[in-house]
Amino acid sequence: MNKGVRLFVVTVATAVLAVCCNAAEVGDIEFKRETKEVGDYPPATYPHWVHRMQYRCYVCHEEIFKMKAGADVITMPEIEDGKFCGKCHNGKIAFGVVFEACPRCHRP
Repeated sequence: MNKGVRLFVVTVATAVLAVCCNAAEVGDIEFKRETKEVGDYPPATYPHWVHRMQYRCYVCHEEIFKMKAGADVITMPEIEDGKFCGKCHNGKIAFGVVFEACPRCHRP
């Protein structure tokens, strides 16, 4: 399937799921935090189902993330250094880790 058709299918599927149900309940993973600072952003929510529609499991597992949810301790400094999510979210492959993008992952 070419990239344009795949993008169209992913977009339509995302829209249908968003309308039909609460997307946070459809395979999203909320990262748990050990601490919460005053004025801090909410925990990040990872849209696993969106990524899974575009990539096969081995693209991220085991090289970037362990296969078990919660097995990796992920921090923003590591992401900013190009580890974990930062491997792709670098402003070239996917949106970068910049202040303006915080609400894309850290949703209330």
